[in-house]
Amino acid sequence: MRALRQAPLAWASVATAVAGFAACLGVWLTGGGAIDVAWAPTLGLRLDLALDGLGSMYALLATGIGALVFSYGAAYLPWHLELERRPAREGWRFWPWMVLFMGSMVGLACARDLVLLFVFFDLTAVASYFLIGFDRNREARGSALMALLVTGVSAVAMLIGAVLLYDAYGTFSLPLLFERAEADTVTAVASALIAVAALAKSAQVPLHFWLPRAMVAPTPVSAYLHSAAMVAAGVLVLGRVHPLLARSEAVLDGLVVVGLASIAVGGILALAQDELKQVLAYSTISQYGYVVTLYGIGGARGAGAAALYVVAHAVAKSALFMTAGAVTVATGESRLSRLGGLARGLPLLAIASGVAAATLAALPLTIGFFKDELFFAAAIEAGPAVQILAVAAAALTVAYIGRFWLGVFAGQRREAPRPIPFLLVAPVALLALAALVGGIVVEPFARIAEDAATVTHAAAVEVTPAYHLDGRDENLMALAAWMLGGLVLLAPRAYRAVAGAAARLGDVAGPRRWYGLSLLWLNRVSDWAHDTEVRDLRNSIAAVLAPAAALIALAFAVTPSRGSYDVGPLAARDLPIVVLLALGALAAVTVAREDGRLRPVLALSVLGFALAGVYAVAGAPDVALVAVLVESVLTVVFVGVFARLPPTTVRRPPRRRLNAAIGAAAGVAAFAAIWAALSRPTATGGVAEEHLERAPEAHGGDVVTVILADFRGLDTLVEVTVLAVAIVGVASLLRRGRAW
Repeated sequence: MRALRQAPLAWASVATAVAGFAACLGVWLTGGGAIDVAWAPTLGLRLDLALDGLGSMYALLATGIGALVFSYGAAYLPWHLELERRPAREGWRFWPWMVLFMGSMVGLACARDLVLLFVFFDLTAVASYFLIGFDRNREARGSALMALLVTGVSAVAMLIGAVLLYDAYGTFSLPLLFERAEADTVTAVASALIAVAALAKSAQVPLHFWLPRAMVAPTPVSAYLHSAAMVAAGVLVLGRVHPLLARSEAVLDGLVVVGLASIAVGGILALAQDELKQVLAYSTISQYGYVVTLYGIGGARGAGAAALYVVAHAVAKSALFMTAGAVTVATGESRLSRLGGLARGLPLLAIASGVAAATLAALPLTIGFFKDELFFAAAIEAGPAVQILAVAAAALTVAYIGRFWLGVFAGQRREAPRPIPFLLVAPVALLALAALVGGIVVEPFARIAEDAATVTHAAAVEVTPAYHLDGRDENLMALAAWMLGGLVLLAPRAYRAVAGAAARLGDVAGPRRWYGLSLLWLNRVSDWAHDTEVRDLRNSIAAVLAPAAALIALAFAVTPSRGSYDVGPLAARDLPIVVLLALGALAAVTVAREDGRLRPVLALSVLGFALAGVYAVAGAPDVALVAVLVESVLTVVFVGVFARLPPTTVRRPPRRRLNAAIGAAAGVAAFAAIWAALSRPTATGGVAEEHLERAPEAHGGDVVTVILADFRGLDTLVEVTVLAVAIVGVASLLRRGRAW
């Protein structure tokens, strides 16, 4: 009850996760469910969410493990805040983001529309940014920014791939794309772009370097986001879009290469780490390399093995991350070199984490044994080379996870651990129990993996793991992996030399160094652009117009433009508009060329009144009336202000030719874009007729009044929101007495 009173938000989060798990489990047991509603029909966007086999598996992981991690966090977070010398009330900044992340992960698991997939994908990145940067120090904020940049910027590749598929096949819906997409260049390029975004989220080589830096986050964040949720989001996307990926052998081969490279790099670097969470972070990179490799192998075996591997890894790795946090609370240490012999002081934690480590090492009587059995079976199907590499990968896992557990709990005890809250051990024990149950009664886990694999493979898949006491290849490969892993553990000098050399090479020439150099270069470019832009008003305008012209020119260079520029007949009724537009063009030129004050103001007013005349002739008298009113007021204001200024001479601006060139380029680009849009109206039907029919329902005399009222109401809401944010910011600065 005391914990409940002290952390109501934490326990509310636990209750939310438990309710979500119960709901997802109930829907899955009854055959699943789906929601498919058009929310932007003219753009082909649908709210298409399905709790199918794949969605159920990831949603159950996100909510089930979320409930255990949240319970663990209820005991861990007060200790963490006390260690950081922060008030306990700051927990309110932690739990809403954890719940938002859980909801985003469930939404991502269920999304079957590429745009919806992108939205939830980015929501997980935003939530993780605030969770990684929870401690608000320089290191935490830098790590959070790195994670956001790598996963958020790479997510743009997913959006580009979605647009390419929409342009080619006219839909964002994944079920429809699976029916329409062909094995062509467009599908291959779009699939590769989506895969890049997914691989970055799953911290795969060479975009893996953000994950170890993210370990500055509190341990519940690492145990949830970086083992069972956020990093799993990448392989979730691969599983969801796999029928598209399978249309390109090059994409599948690329997944195999990236997966095997991640297994090797993550595993070797895990052997070089001393920090507990760093060991687990690099092991996560390696373990998700298995899943990526399996998706690259493809087929029914690859899909089934990948699904069961995700489940087993999530259970084991969450338990091991929570073990690392509990050990740190008990001893105040987080380095392997300063720990050892804790099994006597923390027996329950040692046993539970030992089961989790055995699960990751794929030892019998744990669900992890079956994940490697299926992995080996898929590798055998892929060929001898992949088969040999699979054994080496499994041996590497045995080595680094054995080093972790033995370094913490075996050997000579350096100091007696302090008593720790039961909630820091109970979630680890429950996950260990789940791993043991899965090692004995594997059917429920196999069933959910089978349902998930059926969605990934787009065909029926059978997942039938079992113990076979014979000399089949899978058993021989497992024995070889255990023996090789044990030999590595028995030769610490050798693996430390190799792993240390690899770590030093990564520091000197690895992707993290290139990331730092890129940020440095971008900062310099940004400083130069800022200094150039703020020099005067013309430079500020040029900083907008010049890139706009360049981007439009690039778009026209890569876009087919046949039939986009039609010239229609000039009728007599069009002559007033032509005259008014010509008058406006002359007025605009006069504004740009005149050096005085009065004549440019008058020319600017002529330009505005000419456009108002165009609105009137084109049949929009209400817009024309507003334009006349605005231009009249602006002209009076300008003349009045200029009359009060001292009579100094306006100097001719420098670089007039450059300014003219930039203005001309932007004008031509805008003219070309507008001409193309008017020459090629959209082929899809609009919603104008529906708006006209529903105007009376909105209590408006005409549709224009209703639309203006709605937009004005929305505009007011946004303005109020901006003011509220500004007030909160100012109040925060005043309360603290200084700016942060």
